[in-house]
This record gives sequence, structure tokens and C-alpha cells, in this order.
Amino acid sequence: MNGGLLLVERDAPPRLCHTLEAAGVHPLLARLYAGRGVRSIDELSQDVARLLSPVTLKGAPEAARLLADTIDAGGRICVVADYDCDGATACAVALRGLRLLGAGAGTLHYVVPDRRVHGYGLTPAIVELARAHAPALLVTVDNGIASFEGVAHARALGMRVLVTDHHLPALRSDGTVALPEADVIVNPNQPGCAFESKSIAGVGVMFYVLLALRALQRERGRYAGGEQPRLDVLLDLVALGTVADVVKLDANNRRLVAQGLKRIRAGRMQPGVAALLAAAGRDGERCSAEDFGFALGPRINAAGRLADMTLGIECLLTDDAARAQDLALTLEAINRERRELQSGMHEQAEAQLALAHAERAAAASAMVLYDDGFHEGIVGIVAGRVKDRWHRPTFVFARGGDGLLKGSGRSIDGFHLRDALDLISKRHPDLLLRFGGHAMAAGCTLQPDAYGAFAGALQQVANEWLDAAALNARRWTDGALRAEWFDLPTVRSLQSQVWGAGFESPLFCDEVDVLQQRLVADKHLKLRVQLAGAPRDAIWFGRTEPLPSRVRLAFRLAVDRFQGLERVQVIVETACV
Repeated sequence: MNGGLLLVERDAPPRLCHTLEAAGVHPLLARLYAGRGVRSIDELSQDVARLLSPVTLKGAPEAARLLADTIDAGGRICVVADYDCDGATACAVALRGLRLLGAGAGTLHYVVPDRRVHGYGLTPAIVELARAHAPALLVTVDNGIASFEGVAHARALGMRVLVTDHHLPALRSDGTVALPEADVIVNPNQPGCAFESKSIAGVGVMFYVLLALRALQRERGRYAGGEQPRLDVLLDLVALGTVADVVKLDANNRRLVAQGLKRIRAGRMQPGVAALLAAAGRDGERCSAEDFGFALGPRINAAGRLADMTLGIECLLTDDAARAQDLALTLEAINRERRELQSGMHEQAEAQLALAHAERAAAASAMVLYDDGFHEGIVGIVAGRVKDRWHRPTFVFARGGDGLLKGSGRSIDGFHLRDALDLISKRHPDLLLRFGGHAMAAGCTLQPDAYGAFAGALQQVANEWLDAAALNARRWTDGALRAEWFDLPTVRSLQSQVWGAGFESPLFCDEVDVLQQRLVADKHLKLRVQLAGAPRDAIWFGRTEPLPSRVRLAFRLAVDRFQGLERVQVIVETACV
């Protein structure tokens, strides 16, 4: 243990490993899968035919009828998007999919909130924006489950409303679930929904609604004697939004992502996805889920954070490769600005904590930060960085254009952030103006003079829910790696798998002798270590302090490509003396 960090090896039951190996799984992969809770070979199938059926997704059949009837009547449909990557991809999937399934181009429109002006979700103001398109039907994607006023306003204006979302619904004071009075709600987390993948992203929910719509149209004879539209052409977008939203990669989500990656690696992707990969300097043939999370997703999210998410949505909607390239380069420039702002805000946040004295900050069970100079679009990223360093639930606030404080939070295992906000709202009924989110990420809005009260209320809940053990960061590792697995075929096999939230990429751990060490570019530690019986090169990015001669390293494997040659690279993540 070092500075509150504990490296814990995953339990990979030998009997389960043997079962997976007997089914033809590589011994290393069998160990990795068993340590991540895979219990049968069936869970590993990436076959699109093994996707869960839309029949079990509550509201999907009714949504299909509502959409089919609107399309058949030539009614206008307006999609209400969200300003993150999940919302942008869900909007693109909705519009592309509805067009494939018969909606006329002139009948399809979309609107997306500006976070600095409209706030989150289907608000009455967003309904007024949509009203300009004279829609018969509003379809929310990745939002709407808590949009009571917006749904009521839309219906009062004569619009029908279909809510597709994956966020947790609101709770009344008596603990019962409150839902907006939409015509149809599709959300696996609403009461009575038997859909097994509760972690599906908003883009996945919309994709399933399209599957249900196509099935209904087939029943109605729309495709009699002809080939039905291929919805798998949308899976690159579904995969991108799923990984970028950091939802748990359960078996169904892994299949969606795997199918999307398969299309991209084969060169069958939307022009916007290809353009974003090129702008990020990534190779489509080697595309991985990591590229979604660390390259494409941030570039799309940057538009919603600093500019207008319309840029991101248009990039994903266009079929013109040249326009896609122009939009991707614009997103690239915005993302560079985002990184600069983020760096400055993170430094300010850490300076605040330093002023509070490191000892007192480390003793706190939760972190709450605010500065007049913080940018509303960046607070969530900074909260995540502070949370990662201090291993505490963290909220970072900025002042919005309306003068209110807009906060974004990130959490740790054992502290359900949305439930914590719900408890705070019950204990202090007038404190939170709005709140919502998930276990690990949530947001809320406060009056400026409520900041101190909120910080105290969050600290109180954290003190009640988190003990000393929970406040020590744990990094789960996959143990030592056998010498024969330090080869390119093994690394390529690892990189071809679908890893992500809840199904983390392999992190190995072993005792090493440090043979040599030096700084590269004054900010990276280049190492030569005795590891698994042989001297090997390793690098620790962002580390400048030297290591002792004997140390326990947690590391990942990657392929280092230089001047046309490839070799295995050991990338160090952390160490314990």
C-alpha cells in the first residue's frame, strides 16, 4: 500500500478458467474473463443474433406503433438531443434510422440544448425551440425521464411525446418512482421493465426502439417481397456512444460495441466517424474501444462543453466526406481549447486543496470545489481528475449564465452519487434546484448562497456512508504475467477485445528489479526492469520521481510502433514499494 492505494488481484476461480479454456478460450483471456465475472462461454459471444430482444424493453412496442403511425401519416418528428456524446450519437442514430425506416427527409428535425442557456433535458424552452418545426411527435434521446414540465408543455401544445432515456427516474418523497406524463416512455430503469441490460446507454435505447419499429413494419407487411433496411449500419455510432458514456459493459453492451468495432475495422463506418479517427491520428483498422473513450468521445463532447453540440451531431449525420472532415477539424480545434481550459482549472482546484492543507483535504470524505473562473462545460472533467487523485466523491461547481451554480460530480465505489443527492434533497428540501444522474456521475444546480450548505450536506452523507476502508483507493489487477505472454500476438489479442467500464482492460502486477531509469522529455520515466525472468523496457508517462531498486509495478501491455517496426511496450500505471 502506498499513499492510500491498495493493489488487489482479481479472483479468477481455477475451475471457471478451465471451463473457458476447454471451450477454446486462450488461457490468459480465460483468466481475465473469469476475473471479470464471466460465467459461461455464451456471455462471450459477439454474434448480433445474441443481442437481447427488444420485446422485453418496456415501452418499445408502443414506441414502435407511435413512430410507425406518425411516419405513415407523414407527420413531422423532432428529436430532442443531449449535449454529450451519448446524446449526439443517439440523435444521429434516431435520424439516420428513421430515414431508413421510411420517414421523409423533410419530416425529420432535431434540436439540442445549449448547456449555458437551456440547461439539461426537455425543458419548456427546448419545447419552444422544437415548436418552430411544427412536430406532431417529439422524441427525446438520452434525456426526458425527469422532464416533467417540458413533457407537460409539449402535450399542452398538442405534440405527442416519446421519451427514450436510460437515466434513473426521479423519486417522490415516499420513495415511489415519478415519471413524466409522456405518451410513451422507453427506459430500462423504469418500474416493470424486464430488459436485462439496465446499463444500456441512451444511444442503445434508441437503437432498440428502431429494432422494434422495423419489426412492427415487417408485421404490417411493409417489406413483403423485398429486403428490409439494415440497421446494423448504425452500430458504429451505437458503439461510440456506449463507450463514451462510460456505462457498464455488460454482455449485451459488449456485443453492441464489438459489432460497431467490427464495422469500423472493415472500413464500413459513417463519414463522420472516419473523419474523427483521422483528426485524432487513429487507425480505423486497429480501432479499439479505448479510441472511443479517449479520442473520438472527447472531441464530440468538446462541442457540447464549449461551443454547440450541433457541430458534433452534424459531423455524425453528414454523408459528405469533405464536410465531415471540415467538421472533425473544427471539433479538433475546440477539443484543444478544452484541454487548455481543463489544465488551468485542474491546477486551480489542486491549489484550493493545497490551501486547505493536504492533511485536512485527505481527511475529508468528499470534495466540493468552486471558483468564479471555472467554466461550466469543464467541471465534470475536473471533478473526475480530483476524484482520481484523492479517491473521494467530488463535486466541482461553476456559475452558469443564469447566475446559478451548476455542479458536476464524480464518485467512487460504494457511494451512489445520485442517491446521495436524493437524500440531500429530502433532508434539505429547498437546497437543490435540480439534480440527476447515475451512481458514479451526477449533476445538480444550486442558488449561489447554498454552496456552503451543499458542501456540508454532502460531507455529512459521505461520513455516514464511507468508512476508512472505502476511502482507500483500490486498483484491481490481474496478477503476474507469464514470460511467454510478453509477445505481439498476445498483445494484439488483448487489444482486439472489448474493454471498458465494468469490464476494465487488463492491468498486470509483479515485483521487479529496476535496472536503469532516466527521464524522457523531462516528464516521463523510462525504465529497464527485470520482469518475468527477463530485462524489459517500460515507461511511466507523467512520472518524474525515481523508483527504488525493488518495487511492485502495475502495468499494461501495448504495441509500440516506430519506424515501421513493432514491439511490446510495458506501460506502468502505478507502483507500491
